[in-house]
Amino acid sequence: MRVALSVVLITKNAGTQLEKCLQSASFADEIVIVDSGSSDNTLSIASAYKAKVIHQDWLGFGPQKQFAVRQASHDWVLCLDADEQVSTELSFSIKKMLENPQAAGYRFARCNRFMGRFLKHGEGYPDWSLRLFDRRRARWSDDAVHEYVICEQPVETLPGDLLHESGEDIALYLAKQNRYTTLQAEQLFARGKTVGAAKLVFSPLLRFFKFYVVRRGFLDGLPGLVHISIGCFNSYIKYAKLIELRRLRK
Repeated sequence: MRVALSVVLITKNAGTQLEKCLQSASFADEIVIVDSGSSDNTLSIASAYKAKVIHQDWLGFGPQKQFAVRQASHDWVLCLDADEQVSTELSFSIKKMLENPQAAGYRFARCNRFMGRFLKHGEGYPDWSLRLFDRRRARWSDDAVHEYVICEQPVETLPGDLLHESGEDIALYLAKQNRYTTLQAEQLFARGKTVGAAKLVFSPLLRFFKFYVVRRGFLDGLPGLVHISIGCFNSYIKYAKLIELRRLRK
């Protein structure tokens, strides 16, 4: 008999994306959704898939996801976002692993869709993501943004992609990045981090060289160029906001 698995999500107004996500995760023994106040059809879709739905006011990405993990009935959890889908190859790998788990957690590649194209190089791929783990031996970090799973035991890699298809246009994508860079700057400020002009200028340049040249982001064509350009701009803006915070709080 294989180990039981809970699929865990956090949602808010995810109705346009949620059904495909839940369809791809239908092999799980349980679906747990922690919602922070949806006003669209998110909850009706969750009900159609017999998900266990729990309301929780927003705590920040890391704390919200860890809260959701604690609501699961099973110790092995697969954490997904509503705009993600488990590929056929990845679902096969997960089911096979559950027959005999050998590690505390498993990572796999996340394939990001941007400007109508799934990126296969640069910053957009493989985008390694640790999302499948034994909650007794791993947990989500407390970060309000860019949260990650903390696992101090060995982690293994599964074949297959997690497909990330947000469906956002560039305007919405930039609006989300603006919120994220603000949260990142606030985190850095809270940790006492400081940056100067050199970091502000050279961090975006080094990021561009690493992902567009070394990791061949140029092979993804125009979507790859736009994707890494926005990423470099995010680096610049994050540090600019941090500098502004330090000056305002003096």
